Amino acid sequence: MFTGIIEHAGRVAGVDVGASGARLLIEAGPLVEGVRIGDSVAVNGVCLTVVASGEGRLAFDAVHETIRRSSLGSLSLGDRVNLERPLRADGRFDGHIVQGHVDATGTLESVTEEGNSRRLRFQAAPDLLRYVVEKGSITVDGISLTVAAVGESWFEVVIIPHTWEVTSLGGKGVGAVVNLEADILAKYVERLLAHR
Repeated sequence: MFTGIIEHAGRVAGVDVGASGARLLIEAGPLVEGVRIGDSVAVNGVCLTVVASGEGRLAFDAVHETIRRSSLGSLSLGDRVNLERPLRADGRFDGHIVQGHVDATGTLESVTEEGNSRRLRFQAAPDLLRYVVEKGSITVDGISLTVAAVGESWFEVVIIPHTWEVTSLGGKGVGAVVNLEADILAKYVERLLAHR
């Protein structure tokens, strides 16, 4: 389980997409310390298993299901990626419950400056948006964000300068594809109500 509080913005050092899936090599900087083979790390919100490490880099394998549901298959050398290790049992819980199981991708539609903050509007599919509520939580590329507004085909978040500077959002332009994970609580409520 993750919280959506990004620990480090790494860089893609290698991408090899083949018939069996993809191998990603990420420059992870200080995040490499204490990470072992077999550990989980969220990469742009996708929970992946470390398969190799060394020289400040972590390697991950991604299966076809992961590539199909996320934007990982479109990563290029040098792309900035958000990294987070799982929540420790004795750690602080600052964001919201994030599984690292991407529901779908969305597209950045607009970025509007509002004072020193930025309002970002993302296009998303209605089957994901049914779980999105104003002032609720959503995960965008692994970042726990508060929903500022929601429509039939879009939602908006407002981010502070710190988030813009230290995550991959600051380097994204209109049209960029992002990974989205809806709040798991909404999905459980829907499932329970369906069986009443």
